[in-house]
Amino acid sequence: MQTNISPQYKDTPLGKLANQVLRNCVHCGFCNATCPTYQLLGDELDGPRGRIYLIKQVMEGKTPSYKTRQHLDRCLTCLNCETTCPSGVQYHHLLAIGQKVVSEQVKLPLHKRILRQVILNTMPYPNRFYGLVKLGQAFKPLMPKFLSAQLPDNSKSEIVSAKPQQRKMLLLAGCVQKALAPEIHQQSISLLEKLDIEVQLEQKQNCCGALTHHLQENDKTLLFVKQNLDKWSELLGSGIEKIISNASGCGLMVKDYPHYIETTLGKDSPYYKKALKVSEHTKDIGEIVLDEDYLSLTINPNYKTIAYHPPCTLQHGQKLPELVESMLAKIIEKNTLDVKLVSVKDKHLCCGSAGTYSLMNPGLSHQLRENKLNNLKSNEVDVIATANIGCLHHLQSGTETQVMHWIQLLA
Repeated sequence: MQTNISPQYKDTPLGKLANQVLRNCVHCGFCNATCPTYQLLGDELDGPRGRIYLIKQVMEGKTPSYKTRQHLDRCLTCLNCETTCPSGVQYHHLLAIGQKVVSEQVKLPLHKRILRQVILNTMPYPNRFYGLVKLGQAFKPLMPKFLSAQLPDNSKSEIVSAKPQQRKMLLLAGCVQKALAPEIHQQSISLLEKLDIEVQLEQKQNCCGALTHHLQENDKTLLFVKQNLDKWSELLGSGIEKIISNASGCGLMVKDYPHYIETTLGKDSPYYKKALKVSEHTKDIGEIVLDEDYLSLTINPNYKTIAYHPPCTLQHGQKLPELVESMLAKIIEKNTLDVKLVSVKDKHLCCGSAGTYSLMNPGLSHQLRENKLNNLKSNEVDVIATANIGCLHHLQSGTETQVMHWIQLLA
């Protein structure tokens, strides 16, 4: 793609990266074929190719409009387009640049600005969010159905640490999972203990930066990332073997820290070396289990028919599309279990959760959720499994069928 980046951006790190990504695009349109929002809306500007053109125009000096921002903000950042792209275009890096530049010039409507501030001042702070969830649970019967559906039932928040083992790993607590589904952490700790791994749950919780990054809150994102890098790089030097994420959205953000630091602080920053180290040692819990004697595990016999939804952040972002399904299938086969893992149509498509997307774009998000649930439940299933708290919570709010983290399937 021919480019003519404006002098304002041409010699900046973001301008140089945008120019590089834009020039890799060959206009083929394969990306639109797998884009969830393009499939729903049928508008070229609501697909990756159209959004690339919009970003190109802005980087070349055209003043963006509210419609420009609307088209960019409708992107789920599911990265399906990157899996499809034959030219290796790093679309999500370009989108982040476009959203940053446009958000600095175009304001959101008042109601969205208020919602955005509520999200930014609660969800990235685990104690605040936990308190908000508990308050909501107390008044859940009085809430409108669409709002009460977003809240989990009361659940215990106490998490018991594993017994001491020779091998030690750090489990990221995350922003929202301890409040919404603490049992996932408990099951992760118990499971890895069976594999002779001691799991230390992160005590002083901090947002990985994904939530604020997606909302273009750049100062907060950088602060979170730097705090995490300082803390985790020190732990990796004091006996911690790996950093584990059981929420694939968080795992993707942490694995992408080197790129984030490079484009904000540069490769000369001392944080770049820390980012490389942390990224290299960060693994999805599925990657950890895969490297151990996972065939010694079994599946809870209460779950006879299972449908699995691979989160976009795991299959497209971390490039681990068959990781969980493959392990579950081999466990079923090895133990000759009376359990069926059903095939799911269009499993590559997003469920509509996408971090805060379900809050900022509820209409499109709910359409995508209904499509996903129809495919997941095309066969009668006892349970739907996934690998990310956002997907789990979003899907559960739209169905009576139990939705859980795949780790919870294992007995």
